[in-house]
Amino acid sequence: MTRKMWGLIPVLDCSQLLSLCATHCKPSVCPITTSAPRVDPPLHTMSDQAFVTLATNDRYAKGAMVLGQSLLNHNTTRKLVALVGPHVAEPCRDALRSIFDEVQVVDVMDSGDTAHLSLMKRPDLGVTFTKLHCWSLTHYSKCVFMDADTLVLSNIDELFEREELSAAPDPGWPDCFNSGVFVFRPSNETHEKLLAFCRENGSFDGGDQGVLNSFFNTWAMADISKHLPFIYNLSSIAIYSYLPAFKEYGRDAKVVHFLGKVKPWNYSYDAQTGEVKGHSLSPDQCHLHPDYLLMWWQLYAKSVQPLMQQAYGEAPFLSGFVDTSTDGELHEDLRENQAPVAPPPQKVSSEVRKQRWEAGQIDYMGDDSFDNIARKLDSFLK
Repeated sequence: MTRKMWGLIPVLDCSQLLSLCATHCKPSVCPITTSAPRVDPPLHTMSDQAFVTLATNDRYAKGAMVLGQSLLNHNTTRKLVALVGPHVAEPCRDALRSIFDEVQVVDVMDSGDTAHLSLMKRPDLGVTFTKLHCWSLTHYSKCVFMDADTLVLSNIDELFEREELSAAPDPGWPDCFNSGVFVFRPSNETHEKLLAFCRENGSFDGGDQGVLNSFFNTWAMADISKHLPFIYNLSSIAIYSYLPAFKEYGRDAKVVHFLGKVKPWNYSYDAQTGEVKGHSLSPDQCHLHPDYLLMWWQLYAKSVQPLMQQAYGEAPFLSGFVDTSTDGELHEDLRENQAPVAPPPQKVSSEVRKQRWEAGQIDYMGDDSFDNIARKLDSFLK
C-alpha cells in the first residue's frame, strides 16, 4: 500500500509550489519607472557606522551596486562601503562611487583549499577570504557586512543595535551562522588574529564561512541575542526546502540572499517586456525565487545600468540587457552570461525514482512534474 500511495503523491514544480502560497507572502514587484536613480545619501548619516560589501570582479560589482542602491532606497542612515579587488574595472569603480560613500581597493586573498572547496563544488569561494579585510576598517565603530548577492527589502538599520558577531543561521547547518550578513566591530587586533587563525587552521569549507564559524566558535550556544532572525538573511534555497514557513513568515523578510552558484547577474533582462531571460527551473537551479529575481533586475535596470552606461561612455560593457536590435536575441557575450541550462533528464525506473524522491532529488521538470502527477491522479479517481 505504501509503494502504491507513493506514486500518487503530487509533486509540484517551483513556480506551481509558489502559486499555492498566500498572495500576501509573496514579494511585491513594481513596474520600472524612468525616474533618475537615487544616489544622494541621507542628510543625517551616522559617520562612525557602515554597511560593508565586497566585489572581487565586475559581475559581483553589479551585485554590490544593486545592494547599495537597495539600502539607499530604504533610507539607511549609515555609511556605505565597498571593498573591491584589483580586477574590478575602473568604470565599475566609478559607478560604485556614485552609490557608496567609500570604495576601497584591497588585495585578493585566496584560501587555496581546493580539497574542501571541491566538496562544495564551488572553487570560486576561495577568494571570499578577502572578506576578512573588513575588520581593518577601524575608522568605523561598528559595521554590518553584506554579501554582494544580497538584496535589501526594507530598512535594516536596527542591526547596528546588535553586537559582534551577530548573524543568522545557515540553512544547511543551523548551528553554523551564514556569513552573508553579519554584525562586527572593526579591529586591527581581531584582523591580525583572524589572519593568524587562517594560516594555522585553514577553513573547514575552504571559504570565509568556515573560518569565521571556527573563530567565533561560541555563536551557536553562548548568546542567543547574537542569533539574527532568518528574515535578515533569507536564503532563496530555504524557500523551497520549507515552503510552509515561507508562506507563514515570508512577508516579513528584510534581506534576501541569492545563495548558490547561479546569481541574478547570470541571467539577462528584457527591459521592453520586463522579463528575466534564461530563468531555469531545473532541480538543481530552481532556488532563485522568480519574484525576488525580477526585483533585482528591476532595480538594476532603473538605478544601476544608467550609472554603468555613464561610467563606460562609448566603451562596450556587459549590461545584461537583451539586445532588441537583433529581434530579442542576446549578444554573443551575453549568452555566456546566461545561467546554464540543465540537460534533459534521463528516464529512470520507478524504484530509482522513489529512492531519489526520498533523498530529496525530485525531477520537477520531468517524471515528477505537476502535469504528470495530475494525470495519474485523474486516472486513479475515474
